[in-house]
Amino acid sequence: QLQVVESGGGLVQPGGSLRLSCVVSGIEFSAYAMGWYRQSPGKQRELVARIAGPRFPTYTDSAKGRFIISRDNTKNTVYLQMNSLKPEDTALYYCNTLTMADSPDPYWGQGTQVTVSS
Repeated sequence: QLQVVESGGGLVQPGGSLRLSCVVSGIEFSAYAMGWYRQSPGKQRELVARIAGPRFPTYTDSAKGRFIISRDNTKNTVYLQMNSLKPEDTALYYCNTLTMADSPDPYWGQGTQVTVSS
């Protein structure tokens, strides 16, 4: 069954960068579209970026031009490079398959905390 382990979060100043990683197990990774999601206190979890094949990433408006999602199917890993970080990017970041995230009772990993503050 699906398991994900997110890492790479931390405290960064505005304008800084972080690279998140998510190792996936329990599924045929290459067959699944993957997404990075985030949730801030008091807000709903939202999709930030998604990737099916390696050449087909899509982003929300808030991430476009600053974040880059990529995947390495040989390592069962999906990445999120985050640049020009803003305080409003502060959130707990999760990865998941799009299929699982949209299911009625989705599994989520523990997430990785990103805090953007001076």
